[in-house]
Amino acid sequence: MSTADLILLADRIHTLAGPRSRPVTAVAMAGGVITALGDRRDARDWRGARTDVRDLGPATITPGLVDGHFHPVLGIGLTRGVDLSSVRTVEGLQAALRAAAVVPGGWLEGWGLDPNAFEGAPISHAPLVAALGPDVPVFLLLFDAHSALVSPRALELAGVAGPRAFVSGASVVCDADGRPTGHLLEPEALDLVRRLLPDDAPADRRARLTRLLRDMAATGLTGANAMDFEDDSLALFRSLEDDGDLPVRWRFAPFVMPGAGRDGLEAVIAQQRLAGRRWRVDGAKFMIDGTIDGGTAWLDEPDSHGESTGCFWPDPAEYAAAARTLAGHGVPIVTHAIGDAGIRYVLDTYAGLPRTSGVPHRIEHLETMPSELIGRFAALDVTASMQPTHCTHYTRADHTDNWSSRLGKKRADRAFRARDLRDDGARLALGSDWPIAPFDPRGIIAAARLRRPAGEPDVEPVLPEQALTARMALEGYTTEAAAAAGRAGHLVPGQRADLSVFALNPLTAGPDEFAESPVVLTVVDGQICLG
Repeated sequence: MSTADLILLADRIHTLAGPRSRPVTAVAMAGGVITALGDRRDARDWRGARTDVRDLGPATITPGLVDGHFHPVLGIGLTRGVDLSSVRTVEGLQAALRAAAVVPGGWLEGWGLDPNAFEGAPISHAPLVAALGPDVPVFLLLFDAHSALVSPRALELAGVAGPRAFVSGASVVCDADGRPTGHLLEPEALDLVRRLLPDDAPADRRARLTRLLRDMAATGLTGANAMDFEDDSLALFRSLEDDGDLPVRWRFAPFVMPGAGRDGLEAVIAQQRLAGRRWRVDGAKFMIDGTIDGGTAWLDEPDSHGESTGCFWPDPAEYAAAARTLAGHGVPIVTHAIGDAGIRYVLDTYAGLPRTSGVPHRIEHLETMPSELIGRFAALDVTASMQPTHCTHYTRADHTDNWSSRLGKKRADRAFRARDLRDDGARLALGSDWPIAPFDPRGIIAAARLRRPAGEPDVEPVLPEQALTARMALEGYTTEAAAAAGRAGHLVPGQRADLSVFALNPLTAGPDEFAESPVVLTVVDGQICLG
């Protein structure tokens, strides 16, 4: 073999490629790919005068971790203002708003608000008025990013005085007298107010994205699937690569919204040619429904509020036709599907789609579904993409949370069925959905195994029979994530040299312990990005 550019030595290297005759403790890389595996003695034959050799001692090397669902550019815009993700009560919300710095005449923004803070009461702008008075324009994004809470002044500035009709399943929630409550559901409704918010300076957005990518690498991530490619995404990523290689590799799937039409679809097809050294557009992102918490999911039967009964697309056949057109041009289809009716419709649609790409179609979230749908994922070769902390951070084992109470016990008991999917042979990619939930993969891998938040042993697990094994959870970020992108993710010669290195062994350390494991370094394209 040729001389290696980089050799890593460690007590444990999990290739995830099956059993070997002897343990692997050395890996060599050159030209962005793995060139050799062996032990420390073998490594002597791989090195040259300029080879960088790192002995990492008791560390554990794994294939590079890849987040299955992320919103990098959209997310840096959604996480403006006050972080409300720790708010648990209306009183806590009011306290956080009073503590925020409000510029006279300016907007107050916040994000990450959990609807459980309202403890089952209707979500309204009353707490905003109580904390700040009636004259401050306020825009608070709820944790799911599909809904927002705005103040009376914000509604006034937007000219919203009653219900509105939308192309999609969006709505302005109103009281019995037809007056807006301040609760806005789905993008079209949010945009009525969001379009009035001040823009970030381009330099600020670039700086925030740069920090985000560095922070991701610091948690062990080497890649991610971006579920958007809108606005200034192209300019931002080209600008970052002008200054050097990205520390995280990206695949983008631009949104396709209701009413896109032929021009919109042709634009998405054209975007598939866009790529940089460590990013590329490779897919199209649809939404078949909204969220259970907001009452905009697509369920077979209404929720306890009489909501979540319809498709995000006014005519579901339009979604199917758009997906068919894009798939026919080799575009992998990604669809957000939360409710049982939505998941069924997407699977039915995928059953009739061509596969002209090596990348399988995929469904995101999959929050509640009956057993009859589980087997269809493997049968249709559809990737299941799930976010374990959506379950562990926002639902409760006793079903007293907003999500569970809307569904009722029967449907809440068939929620987030990660283990059932894996046991049935489905391909299961794991991720965060940042900024909806934190992106640290160590905590997410732990949550997938524990069915509760990492580091909170007193919290009762949610449906513990759906817990993944340590290997399944690691595979969800490595080999399964790679297969979802149409490639192998094992550490074997000839494969991409993307690696993550941890102080602790993810296959033997306790989940809570691994969630706190130091990240020793990350490698992308055979180059050290962290460490």
